[in-house]
Amino acid sequence: MPVIDISHRKKFLAKGNVYLPHIVVIEKIIDETPTVRTFHFNFKDEKLRKEFTFESGQFAEFSVFGIGEAPFCISSSPTRSGHLEFAVQRVGRVTNALHRLGVGAEIGCRGPYGNSFPLDFLQSKNLVFIAGGIGLAPLRALIWNVIDNRDKYKNIDIIYGARSPADLCFRYDLDSWNKDKTVNIVTTVDKGDESWTGREGFVPQVLEQVAPSATKAVAIVCGPPIMIRFTFPVLEKLGFTPKQVITTLEKRMKCGIGKCGRCNIGNLYVCRDGPVFSYAQIKNFISSEY
Repeated sequence: MPVIDISHRKKFLAKGNVYLPHIVVIEKIIDETPTVRTFHFNFKDEKLRKEFTFESGQFAEFSVFGIGEAPFCISSSPTRSGHLEFAVQRVGRVTNALHRLGVGAEIGCRGPYGNSFPLDFLQSKNLVFIAGGIGLAPLRALIWNVIDNRDKYKNIDIIYGARSPADLCFRYDLDSWNKDKTVNIVTTVDKGDESWTGREGFVPQVLEQVAPSATKAVAIVCGPPIMIRFTFPVLEKLGFTPKQVITTLEKRMKCGIGKCGRCNIGNLYVCRDGPVFSYAQIKNFISSEY
């Protein structure tokens, strides 16, 4: 796969003052896990609601006024209209402030930023989605995009894991994919509880056990940095070349436009050049810097 093209990235809300957020209203909140919430939102301005467009893999900067802002991927699919979604894990000041908000609260949103998953490259391929924890958020935007255009893609395999059953996100999606006969999904946890009857094991280990074929396939990976780091060698062992592996470096996104420099990895700026990369693009420095 060639270097992922970023020339087509959406610039809708980035016109004019790129630091000026638009007001969005929280319409629904879903408690995914004890520390993760999904927010359904829409733009307060009706014109923006109708005109806003994005692509699977892109992100936006969300702000709680008086507290600060942070980047989150848009976790809903552009194939599904009516509302937008982003998922938040409670880890710091901004994320804690977001978790304190309720339905009807108004927050800021600027974007979309970044490139997106290369849908043209994925067409007519077998797709292997590998995710850990909240890392499923950006992948679900692509998974639903693919499912909603099912005739353009071949086999769909999903390997998803979390630390414990309580840490599994988007259970409603997992249920839907389990019922979809065109999707093969494997769910695992590091360690189950007394009620868990499913598979146990770390995602890279389970990936090696499942051993999806690399023939005419592309693997799309997202999760904690440690999971990503140990998943890449397993994929290579299974026959996937670096050009057949795509990831999104969610953890490194910062200001959204590559100006602050905090998203830098090697000679790349995740906010400006990503967050979606092929393994071939980042292989030389990911093990030491991500």
